[in-house]
Amino acid sequence: MSVKSCEKIEKSQVALTIEVGAPEFEAAIEKAYRKMRNKINVPGFRPGKAPRKIIEGMYGVEVFFDEAINAAFPDAYEAAVKEKELNVVGYPSVELVGECTRQGFTFKAVAPVYPEVALGQYKGLTAPKEEVQVTAEDVARRLQTLTDRNTRLVSVEREAREGDTAVIDFEGFLDGKPFDGGKGTNHNLELGSHSFVPGFEEQVAGMKAGDEKDIDITFPEDYHAELAGKAVVFKVKCHEVKEKEVPALDDEFAKDVSEFDTLDELKADLEKQIAEEREKDAQRGFEDALMEQVAEGITADIPDVMVENQARQFLENFRTQVAQQGIPYDQYLEMTGMQESKLLEDAKEPALRQVKMDLAVLAIIKAEGIEAGDEDVEAEYKKMAEQFGMDVEMVKKYIQADQIKDQVCSRRAVDVVVENAVAVKPEEKPAGEAAGEEAPAEEKKPARKPRKKKTEAAEGEEAPAEEKKPARKPRKKKTEDAEEPKDAE
Repeated sequence: MSVKSCEKIEKSQVALTIEVGAPEFEAAIEKAYRKMRNKINVPGFRPGKAPRKIIEGMYGVEVFFDEAINAAFPDAYEAAVKEKELNVVGYPSVELVGECTRQGFTFKAVAPVYPEVALGQYKGLTAPKEEVQVTAEDVARRLQTLTDRNTRLVSVEREAREGDTAVIDFEGFLDGKPFDGGKGTNHNLELGSHSFVPGFEEQVAGMKAGDEKDIDITFPEDYHAELAGKAVVFKVKCHEVKEKEVPALDDEFAKDVSEFDTLDELKADLEKQIAEEREKDAQRGFEDALMEQVAEGITADIPDVMVENQARQFLENFRTQVAQQGIPYDQYLEMTGMQESKLLEDAKEPALRQVKMDLAVLAIIKAEGIEAGDEDVEAEYKKMAEQFGMDVEMVKKYIQADQIKDQVCSRRAVDVVVENAVAVKPEEKPAGEAAGEEAPAEEKKPARKPRKKKTEAAEGEEAPAEEKKPARKPRKKKTEDAEEPKDAE
């Protein structure tokens, strides 16, 4: 193999002209013969036993050329890429140049390569940063979450009323016949939750254990087609009525749910937690705003394949999210009337932003000479093991050291930008834009840290801010978690 030419062309592509000589092509022809001989019938020989010269004599010396070219191309291409030290980022397009003979062949491969990146300004930037405030109402909401979590349901001998949970059997009939999805057994229905068709829960109110009742319901016009606007009868039997036993907000409650001895201490800890969480969110928003500026400031001739690959990765992530919600992906497309080609097209703009972000971070790593040593990797492994509650060696089995180095270097690159930036007070948000409101999918910001591989750490995921618990003492709980009602059929 020899590289006859190597030329840079538009969109960060390289055109390679590669010659495969007689020795390499002869080896490829022999390989093709061994692969194909069982499929070629030659009179007087059992399948696969005919000599190569006999087959070539019958069908021509070119009989194995196509298969041989396919066999020779990958090794020749990879050798050329290695010789020219090219950092390719996608598959090449290939075409033969001239004729193929026993002396070999020449082909041209056009391959996308990692683009040259020119950094713009990445130091001395300015970006808004939210001011962190915690109100008494914030602490009260967090306390309410703890109260709800430690509320239990107790059985009562009285009629059910709003806020109670009724344990019921039910079966729905349309024109005297049962209909699909209209039956449930020992279903926990919280009255007032509006989890059933309108009018149902209101008629369960007033029932007590042992009562049976027919409930007349007319389904809404916007219900699914089979039942929309139809009058049905539900036969309902009540097995049990439960009411919520809400713990009092006092010092005993604080002792039960935390490591603190007084309610005031618990409140102070919750206030501190909320402040820390909001400071992290504010810092993350500040960093994202800075890195968006850095990403937009780079100059790079980005190959289309890098954007397409990132768009496919976004789509794959979306498929996973849909599956985690228990919805088959094909069914989701049918329900929403979406087409995968449209999803891919819509993903290209955020994919381009993500690619720019990745390129910017890697350019900073290069410009600043950022490295991560073995001690940095070990420290990160230890930190992740503690976070996930796993053994360090187990973490190492799932995440490669090179990936850890990439993460450490990326984080340090962002730190360079942040440490040399200035935070300013954010402008007042337009009316109607709620703080913390999630942006639409197409407006979401790209991640700022490039990674070679995705890792799964479901068991180590951090709980959302509103679900974090205060530190607990190793003591026996005095209350049971409330039993949550199931969704309506």
